[in-house]
Amino acid sequence: MSSPLIRSARRTDESALARIDHDTWSTLHAVQPRPEPDAPFFDERHAPEQYLVAEAEGEVCGYLRLIPPTPLPANDHVRQIQGIAVAESARGKGVARALIQAACAWAAERGARRITLRVLGHNAPARRLYESEGFEVEGVLPGEFLLAGQYVDDVLMGRPLV
Repeated sequence: MSSPLIRSARRTDESALARIDHDTWSTLHAVQPRPEPDAPFFDERHAPEQYLVAEAEGEVCGYLRLIPPTPLPANDHVRQIQGIAVAESARGKGVARALIQAACAWAAERGARRITLRVLGHNAPARRLYESEGFEVEGVLPGEFLLAGQYVDDVLMGRPLV
């Protein structure tokens, strides 16, 4: 697989993104219930302009959601990654890293000074990836979520963009 093309999402990506969202769901990274296979991906709170999409060999193979963490003007210099998923067939090929790098560049180009995210404490592969891209742990909410009968930490990570 060649390097993925990272672009803004389009409404026409909806079915591919919904399939990735359903197929990659796991308590390793998700706190919401598994989406239904035919559930809409975009809705009033999740618009295409909030997403970057990875495309390889003409196929959508991943996405990242990037939004302001709050609607407050005092927080407008921060962007937050609120979801990332890569199709099983594209894992281990640099797609998630390319999405993260593109998100950082996109946010910085639009004046953001920081980027943050939340990751489940037991998701060691994601935490290693984020750390390798300059994110540091900035806080931990111990036992914040009960997933599959286990209490899981919510780890807050961030990095500067300037």
